[in-house]
Amino acid sequence: MADLNSIGKMRTEEESVSSSDEKKHDKWPYNVKQQQQGWPYNWWRLMDNYKIGVIPLPLFIIAGILIFAEVLVTGKLPSEIVVMVVTCAFFGFLCGEIGKRLPIVGKMGAAAICATFIPSALVYYGFLPTPVVQATTKFYKDTHILYLYICCIIVGSIMNMDKRTLIQGFLKIFGPMVCGEIVGMLVGVGVGYILGLSPFDTFFFLVLPIMAGGVGEGAIPLSIGYASILGMEQGEALGRVLPIVMLGGLTGIICGGVLNRLGKLYPHLTGNGRLLPASEDDELMDDKKEAKAEPIIDVTTFASGVLLAAILYMIGMIGHKLTGIPAPVGMLFAAVFVKLVSGVSPKVLSGSQVVYKFFQTSVTYPILFAVGVAITPWDKIVAAFTVTNLIVIVCTVVSLVTTGFFVAKKLGMHPIDAAVISCCQSGQGGTGDVAILTAAERMELMPFAQIATRIGGAINVSVSLLILGNFLV
Repeated sequence: MADLNSIGKMRTEEESVSSSDEKKHDKWPYNVKQQQQGWPYNWWRLMDNYKIGVIPLPLFIIAGILIFAEVLVTGKLPSEIVVMVVTCAFFGFLCGEIGKRLPIVGKMGAAAICATFIPSALVYYGFLPTPVVQATTKFYKDTHILYLYICCIIVGSIMNMDKRTLIQGFLKIFGPMVCGEIVGMLVGVGVGYILGLSPFDTFFFLVLPIMAGGVGEGAIPLSIGYASILGMEQGEALGRVLPIVMLGGLTGIICGGVLNRLGKLYPHLTGNGRLLPASEDDELMDDKKEAKAEPIIDVTTFASGVLLAAILYMIGMIGHKLTGIPAPVGMLFAAVFVKLVSGVSPKVLSGSQVVYKFFQTSVTYPILFAVGVAITPWDKIVAAFTVTNLIVIVCTVVSLVTTGFFVAKKLGMHPIDAAVISCCQSGQGGTGDVAILTAAERMELMPFAQIATRIGGAINVSVSLLILGNFLV
């Protein structure tokens, strides 16, 4: 009799547990057991297990249907932010997913390349609907969304660094940068001479555009300088320089992907986003951080992180008007100052880090899609695809990156991470930094990449035009 009573008690307890589980699943629908079938469990399982980028597959399909329905019914697509979020996310993650699934190259940065250059090709060949092209271009140019992305990435990554790494990293990174540029220039000019090109044309129209810092800060100032000094039309000069900038950026993306793969094969060569090896003190701090519970980030903390990034960028804008220093660089210095003087609370720092992770995972491929549509002319890239140009560009970038690798190793830095920064010296400005660091899976290096691109490019352009105007012409 006692046994029967105990069995009945056990059954009652099991029923109560299963009943509480059902209530729990009703309250928390994302905690779905595998054996639960029917609506809505199968639908939830489809959402949770199948994604394109970060978008659940059902929502991805619905987004595509809505975009094309809007285009077919009205003949246009609004450029307002709500529609553009859906449009850029749909096409950006689609192109990125194609790149990730390519054999071999999918693990070497093909996702960032596809997210940028597939849209460019689709625009040129007319496969992307005109309303989508017009709306995306207007949205990108009117909102300057790239600057919001870059400032959130820079501020978040700086706030995530310890102060020792921040100071020593900025001081040490100039060694690999300078040595890489010197070797890259010498190798590029030497290879061009061997291939029958004049050293003058090789340096000023092939090598220098690669290291000029992108389009806005590099190609356009170069074209203005060439027009003034050499008596060329600015359009002609820009037409010769711009494709080389883009091919150099493409080579940098590929090198970033290769370096990422190399880091996975040889983990002792990389810090996975850290330039300097951790000291014993840093390791103890890391252990303490791991021992502590994860901070609870609420919506207001996240908003504070976004606002902090925007305020620092505004400081950079004001600094640009007063000193001429590019706004992202001024913002970078302001963020470093705030970090060094502990100008914000640990909770706001945590908010900045969450903002960084959000933009890194959810905004990168949509941004690259917009870049590909709005400012990446496919015809100019194809026109520069001559064998001679490609050989010179590849040799220049590879020698630049290789030199950065070995110099960084001699200076006690993580060589692969420093070499990724060297890749960014050949990047297409801010957009190139995003693409290269995405391919290398080291977005934490964005502050150093901005130094390499903005400051390094500005120095290269200024000094080269000064020499051209005073000594060579």
